Amino acid sequence: MTNRTIKSWYLVHKWTSLVCTVFALMLCLTGLPLIFHDEIDGAFAPDRLPAMAADAPLLPLDRMVAAAKALYPGERPLFLSFDEDRPVVNVTTGPHALAGRSEMHITAIDRRTARKIEELDEDRGVMAFILRLHVDMFLGLPGKLFLGFMGVLFFIAIVSGVVVYAPFMRRLKFGTVRVGRSKRVKWLDAHNMLGIVTLMWLSVVGLTGVINTLAEPLVDIWRADQLTSLTGGYAGKDPVSPADFTSLDGAVATAIGHAPGTTPQFVAFPGVRFTTQHHYAVWLKGATPATRQILTPALVDARTGAFTAMRTMPWYMLALRLSQPLHFGDYAGVPLKILWALLDLAAIVVLGSGLYLWLGKRRTSIETRLRELRRGGEPVRGSMPAE
Repeated sequence: MTNRTIKSWYLVHKWTSLVCTVFALMLCLTGLPLIFHDEIDGAFAPDRLPAMAADAPLLPLDRMVAAAKALYPGERPLFLSFDEDRPVVNVTTGPHALAGRSEMHITAIDRRTARKIEELDEDRGVMAFILRLHVDMFLGLPGKLFLGFMGVLFFIAIVSGVVVYAPFMRRLKFGTVRVGRSKRVKWLDAHNMLGIVTLMWLSVVGLTGVINTLAEPLVDIWRADQLTSLTGGYAGKDPVSPADFTSLDGAVATAIGHAPGTTPQFVAFPGVRFTTQHHYAVWLKGATPATRQILTPALVDARTGAFTAMRTMPWYMLALRLSQPLHFGDYAGVPLKILWALLDLAAIVVLGSGLYLWLGKRRTSIETRLRELRRGGEPVRGSMPAE
């Protein structure tokens, strides 16, 4: 590799790192507690579900919706999601179909009694604050897209760092940190060694983070493309009003009947972003670990209860669905989360050491720094004062 090529890669690594490192460090710091989001919530929010016989029958879903509407008169159902571990459904209501988060009420309801367990406030508490900071820095979609751009720069910084530093690290044994050399050299060795160790993990987490920031645009594309093509026969028809909604239990049963072996994860009521003005969208998941993360929407006419259509999610929505749990290590329980946390800590050291190396940089030419890299990070004589 010529000096000119190395110089170009060095500049790419330098400037992409400078622009994104502070934001990447913030994401790693906020991401660490989010890896254990469920465990932390469980520790500080005890289960309020009353004890009952294990074989207690479950009441109809329509009773759950009626109970939520009774709690908030004048509101209409928007979503209903199923708790995976408890006989509980979470019913979201709001004044209209496109209600904002601040207008919604999310109520956890016991399926055995149709009684409210608690109201879920996703914007309350320390973990909610950390999540919002991590996801969009309290800026909504512009904040998400900005962090997505930082993720792209971060990935470029990783690739360019490998191109610049790997050839010069071949002269050292893997994992070598020269503790007997200058402080700067020790930090450079630690930075490079941990960077290589976490290379694949940083790439995966960075790219899945970028995909997650595109969730809203991807859903809009899916609505305009796939959803429109599935429901072309409804064009021009009046939207179904909440007063005309057919049985939710019947709609869910119809959807499962067309996809045996699946279970419902959530239902989108007519008018919200995840369905049409005329349909229940029953989002079904597979029963095996390999298919549990893959959702398939079944559209059921909300006025008649007739099955309309069902189609596997397109590749971009599948990528979005798979990237969300992978980003936080939420695939194989606590062991994978612990591994994710250890790698996150290593990434924090990589980013922090990168900032230290830049803040302690000397005002020397790129050519001088490249000569130092060839010497394994030791300063060229006269390039800097002794440490």
